[in-house]
Amino acid sequence: MNKHDFPRIHFYEQDFVDIYNKTWSWVAPYWINPTTGEQDVEGYFIYPENQKLIIGQFESIFSSFFLVYSNRNFDFCKNIDYFYERQEESGAIRWKYDLKNNSPVLSPDNPEGVGLPLFAWAEFNLYHKSANKRRIKDVMPFLQKYMSWLDATFKQENGLYAAPVTATTMTNCPRGNVKYAVDFNAAMAINASYMSALGDILNDKDLSFQYKKMYFSLKTRINSLMWDNDSGFYYDLDENENRLSTKSIAAYWTMLAEIPNADKADMLVGHLINPETFGTEHPFPTLSADDPNFSESGNGYCGSVHPAFNFMVTKGLQQYGEYELARECAIKHLYFVLDTLSPHGDKQDGDSQDNDLYEAYNPMKEGKATMEGNPDFPRKRYILTTALSTIALMIENVIGLSISLPRKTVDWTIPNLEKMGIENLSLKRNLITILSNNSNRGWEIQMESEKLYYFTINILNQQKKKTLPIPSGKCSMLIDKL
Repeated sequence: MNKHDFPRIHFYEQDFVDIYNKTWSWVAPYWINPTTGEQDVEGYFIYPENQKLIIGQFESIFSSFFLVYSNRNFDFCKNIDYFYERQEESGAIRWKYDLKNNSPVLSPDNPEGVGLPLFAWAEFNLYHKSANKRRIKDVMPFLQKYMSWLDATFKQENGLYAAPVTATTMTNCPRGNVKYAVDFNAAMAINASYMSALGDILNDKDLSFQYKKMYFSLKTRINSLMWDNDSGFYYDLDENENRLSTKSIAAYWTMLAEIPNADKADMLVGHLINPETFGTEHPFPTLSADDPNFSESGNGYCGSVHPAFNFMVTKGLQQYGEYELARECAIKHLYFVLDTLSPHGDKQDGDSQDNDLYEAYNPMKEGKATMEGNPDFPRKRYILTTALSTIALMIENVIGLSISLPRKTVDWTIPNLEKMGIENLSLKRNLITILSNNSNRGWEIQMESEKLYYFTINILNQQKKKTLPIPSGKCSMLIDKL
């Protein structure tokens, strides 16, 4: 096996392994050369629709979270760099561009073409998966100018940001007359927090402090104005700073931003397991199930389950140490994705009319979501976000691996021991294999690596946690000896 194969995963549920492998085989056709419109691995990662070649900021940022696992078969920075290259004098980076003429795609409901500001979150993740410090130095001027533009254009006197709700991508979610969207403001906090972390990586104390201050200022305002203690939830605000009543998935961006304290986080988590709000059969709907506009068939953002938002909620749960719930919900979500790909256990490779991966799923039963008046929703084989579930959540939450190249660490967090692992994951000229097996000597973890790294195993149900330096070559460890 060489570095150009994709990492192989092992899991007791073979269907999960199959969908992971199948997703990698489906990624290549979406790399398109904008000049020819043909498939080309040197092109950009987009979903071509009706002869249009539109590159989106939201999808480009999110797709980087699974493309980093491609063993460098795909360039996980290419799309993001496209946006930096289009930055205007003002610092503006627009949310979508037409690749045929590189012009921004603007609309009456989003005249500035602003998207959710999450570049720094993506860059922080790319740094830990590639250890490319030089890149942070190179992109920091773009990120700083972009943050200044957001401040100048959308920041209001109360310290919150008033951006069009369209920027959040939740197009038909019935959020009322929002002026201050909870998700946009939380995304600003996330970006500020990661800008500070990138400043730390560059040993730039001023930069780190500047964005840390911005983060805490936003955190304070979101907590004081958007939180409602009676319902245990964060809400959008109208122009008079009154809280609106819609409970949507948008509130969970606050967990990713680490805005709630432990008590608030517990209340938010409570909603994720409550079938009357967000703990539906297929977790997590974009709109609370007790909302009068909630649709059992999804109806766009009135209840559909969207992989990008599930990824966001799962990562938010991780921030609060909710590993078991995060894993349980990721597995549940993957079963629904699988059932839509091959209903009734039929292994038809998605050949029948509706058997495929989709942009959005039904919250109450297997199958894709629907949207009134929009027959093109959800988009079929929408790998740009669905692969977050079948690749990124699979590696990080189902198998439970967290990798940092600069720290030379691999953390494995699992509820209990199961037969699973990853094989030939390429980490910067180092192929790593970690597999757990139940041998006649008991549970054993077999490892192989070309270079030394530090391995932390955390078995939650046994309350066993241990960090060991793993030498190059092959080695194994017995769990009973920990």
